[in-house]
Amino acid sequence: MKQGSDKELKQKIYGGGRISSVEALSLFKWDLIELGEAGNMRRKLAFPKDEVGFIIDRIINFTNICEAACNFCAYHARANLIKPFELTYEEIFAKIEELLLLKGTQVMLQGGLHPDYTLDTYVNMVKNVKKRFPQIHLHSFSPCEIAHMAKKSSVPIDEAILKLKKAGLDSVPGASDLLVDRIRKKVSPLKIGKNLWCEVMFALHRNGMKSSATMTYGMGETDDERIRHLSVVRDLQDKTGMLRAFIPWSFSPARTRLKNIEPATGIDYLKIVAISRIFLDNITYIQTGWLTEGLKLAQLALGMGANDMGGVLMEETVVKATGIETKAGIDEFIDIITNAGKKPVLRDSEYKVLKKFRTTSKKSVVL
Repeated sequence: MKQGSDKELKQKIYGGGRISSVEALSLFKWDLIELGEAGNMRRKLAFPKDEVGFIIDRIINFTNICEAACNFCAYHARANLIKPFELTYEEIFAKIEELLLLKGTQVMLQGGLHPDYTLDTYVNMVKNVKKRFPQIHLHSFSPCEIAHMAKKSSVPIDEAILKLKKAGLDSVPGASDLLVDRIRKKVSPLKIGKNLWCEVMFALHRNGMKSSATMTYGMGETDDERIRHLSVVRDLQDKTGMLRAFIPWSFSPARTRLKNIEPATGIDYLKIVAISRIFLDNITYIQTGWLTEGLKLAQLALGMGANDMGGVLMEETVVKATGIETKAGIDEFIDIITNAGKKPVLRDSEYKVLKKFRTTSKKSVVL
């Protein structure tokens, strides 16, 4: 952009105005510090508090047998890195029991697109988990998995969602990879496209369910395609208000069929966080991608527009399969948040504060 229009854009951003896709695209050329300051200012407009929350949760991958066999995934059975498996109910229950010992509140059940699982398979899984652990919030499956369930059982998407909800499913992660069909055809040709992803999300909204949206970047897309993804997310939120959070994270190419792609950089990540905050003016929470980006970059992101750390994640195996293994616990989260000049809080799945922490030089205590 020209210097004059760049100044006008800055005035619009700091004035709280909505920016266009063209204006958002120009932000990639901004100085990182200037962009970060703008992102942090927009965070204050969306969420004036200096609190940064986190949740104690657990991802339970109940199978890695997946017919999608995405080129960007190192976890599915056909990647030949991890042997095929299917967890029993008792194995799932044991993992939830471990979560409860740490006072965890949320479980994310994930299993890809198993060729033999029908809607009843997932409904019964939800019923059994909820019967045993009614206190647990099930934030589980994905739009792709829900479309798969409906197709396998030849039922409308709305019917599949309603049955899952009645069984006890509380909310659904809006795992979206990158909502650009050119990229989806390249990296995950057997998964649903952008339009069907949106169809599932609107169906979730019709059935009174909340979700989130993610963004996986660094898969050979252009900056324009990144903004197109954000545009789909913003438009969905305008129409539904169903998204509690947005979570950007970079693709980890190691050990995948796309291992020759040059990995995204830390600067790429911080720019995405700031631009997402500025562009997504209708979403309150933007999570740091600490699992893929590392704890130091996550801390920097808290000063550039992010205001949530996401889950402590007792167990994560999909990203780990690519060779990235970032670990963190409650104490690490509290230190990271505090050293970023923020106030750490423990939250639930609906972003309600459960505990506040007062930090000292030696330890953290619950207020």
